Amino acid sequence: MSIEKRYRVNNQIRVPQVRVIAADGTMLGVKQTYEAVNIARSAGLDLVEISPTSNPPVCKIMDFNKFLYSEEKKERENKRKQRESELKEIRINPRIAQHDLDTKIRHMEEFLKRNDRVRVSLMFRGREMQHKDLGENLLNSIQSKLSDIAELDGKVNNTGNKIIITLKPKRM
Repeated sequence: MSIEKRYRVNNQIRVPQVRVIAADGTMLGVKQTYEAVNIARSAGLDLVEISPTSNPPVCKIMDFNKFLYSEEKKERENKRKQRESELKEIRINPRIAQHDLDTKIRHMEEFLKRNDRVRVSLMFRGREMQHKDLGENLLNSIQSKLSDIAELDGKVNNTGNKIIITLKPKRM
């Protein structure tokens, strides 16, 4: 159970009166705390303080261990659904064949749909450096093909024999 969520149970509840909700969800009304604890114990359950800030505090009659288990289960489920976004890198060169480029773009789409960022590194070798405009056109075409699901993250990084762009998924 997370540290910030602490529930007061049975005799830990120190207020004189509480609003009581029965195990089946019906409202029993405002009762003395000791009376509510006795009702819960006679049913073989616990009195759990659900909302301590309201006036009077709201308490529910339930099996506390089952309640903790279900809360933990919800927390685990939420943690499982959360996924850190990663930075994936795709390397290409300006002489890439069209089919290979389509395959790389398809991979980029998959990464972006999984909420990952994609770094596209365009590597130049030798005399290709004299035709950087071809590489920039290639990166622009990639960016335009992915424009419906991705946007440019930052600026184009042009260092030495590489041109690097980073794409991030668009927020829907």
